[in-house]
Amino acid sequence: MIDVLVVDDDVRVARINTAYVAKVAGFRVVAQAHTAAEALDRLAEHPVDLILLDHYLPDENGLAVVQELRRLGHQTDVIMVTAARDVATVQSAMRHGALQYLVKPFNFAGLRAKLEAYATLRRTLEGGGEAEQSEVDRMFGALSAASAPALPKGHSPTTAEVVRRVLMGADGPLSAQEIAERAGMSRQTAQRYLKLLERAGRVRLTLRYGETGRPEHRYAWATSG
Repeated sequence: MIDVLVVDDDVRVARINTAYVAKVAGFRVVAQAHTAAEALDRLAEHPVDLILLDHYLPDENGLAVVQELRRLGHQTDVIMVTAARDVATVQSAMRHGALQYLVKPFNFAGLRAKLEAYATLRRTLEGGGEAEQSEVDRMFGALSAASAPALPKGHSPTTAEVVRRVLMGADGPLSAQEIAERAGMSRQTAQRYLKLLERAGRVRLTLRYGETGRPEHRYAWATSG
């Protein structure tokens, strides 16, 4: 079994996330915490394999918790589960070793995908020893599989991931031009990947009507799916 600590300042949300985890085979929640200090106390009492960690906590933020964990020598894996969408926080989470980042609000399917990808990664790593390039790719692919859909031949998962991160870091829906500028790619490329992601149910399309002319297409990441 994979032991999990659920950390969220909202008691109700922590209970919901705990119930979600209990529905995924191979996982069990051994404790909940609602502050950074409480999270560190729980880990001292009972080390766990994985932390579902909120960023907005009343005494410290989630990234500070991760930093303190590493300072204390804990190698516990972390999945950020938070409403924080700004790119700076997402980037800091990556740099501090968070394996995944799940943006609120989400449903059971969204969390299950992250947990199953994490379980796949653990199984891949259990063998130890040295890894060939194909095995390394499989390890990293185990995590990215939960974020991006399978793409048709000739399309890059890396480009799709860049588009995903731009949308997840946005405060609201963006136009294809805005996405292209933030992602550092052409508008045509951005539109091509947006259409693929929309068909896969990962991107939500809305229309914004102006006073004249055709409505503008606006895109947002479908975080609840």
